[in-house]
Amino acid sequence: MPTEPPVSGTQRLINADFLTSSYRVVGKIMVPNTGLMGLMNDGTNSFMEILDAKLARLHMPTKLVDHFEVIRLVKSQVIAVCMARREDIGPQALARGGYVRLVEYPIRVATQVYELNGTLEWAGRFDFSTIMVEGTREFVPLYSAVVTAILIPAFKIESEAALFNRSQVDLLALKTQKIEE
Repeated sequence: MPTEPPVSGTQRLINADFLTSSYRVVGKIMVPNTGLMGLMNDGTNSFMEILDAKLARLHMPTKLVDHFEVIRLVKSQVIAVCMARREDIGPQALARGGYVRLVEYPIRVATQVYELNGTLEWAGRFDFSTIMVEGTREFVPLYSAVVTAILIPAFKIESEAALFNRSQVDLLALKTQKIEE
């Protein structure tokens, strides 16, 4: 059994589910004091290490296919990351982009593999182009998230917090603009 690295005051170990186009990786990751949001949006590293990583193929999400002490994931290939605790995202000022009044927007995000439903907290009015293009962060927080695999509806993850990779987004819709028939 591998020993876990010591946790310093500036780093801590959190549990998360990392979703790629072909795998669900469940494991632990060492995050800095900026949380997973800071780690995922750190432009100085294009990969990350997942400890005690359990892998399942997307088309068979309940069947464990491998278990490793450490695996490395390429950040740009990660579509979403799900966490059980909202505080694992990181300090609220970082997740929200500063100390401002937020509006909660219920949204649906679709990628080529997953649908994500949840609440986007955004300062001011909803602006798609700002969310998707401006700024340096590639991963955007979503709260009270439900992630479903499009072709495998039995694959469903409910989490208090998730990060989605905006470069993997096909569409983003406001649920308040949904037409009820």
